[in-house]
Amino acid sequence: MTTTLRRRPKRRTDVYAFKQRVRAWAERIGVRPKEIHVRTMTTKWASCSSTGRVTFSADLLGELHEWQEYVIVHELLHLHVPNHGKLFKALLAAFVPNWRTVAPRNRRGEAGLGLSRAAGTAAV
Repeated sequence: MTTTLRRRPKRRTDVYAFKQRVRAWAERIGVRPKEIHVRTMTTKWASCSSTGRVTFSADLLGELHEWQEYVIVHELLHLHVPNHGKLFKALLAAFVPNWRTVAPRNRRGEAGLGLSRAAGTAAV
């Protein structure tokens, strides 16, 4: 028996609730994103600009909760640490202890989900 994650249309309340989760994580991490956006993104799940704008793919709202949490924390940490070095990984482990199992398992082609929406890359 195969279980499939069914996507439903994104409602305004879904986006609002997602942004509230992002704000809660931002407070917990101790960062202040200047803007939080949810929009169509074709090549990645999220991005973070040097000006503090964090953008998430609308498709993320239809994905598993633990994957959403990982992507949220990953992007918000970039407001504090711009690279994926030792400090970034240590902070990621502090906030998402199981990140090493969540991230690889969710690469495109392994669970129907993707760390990057473009095959072969490792950026969120």
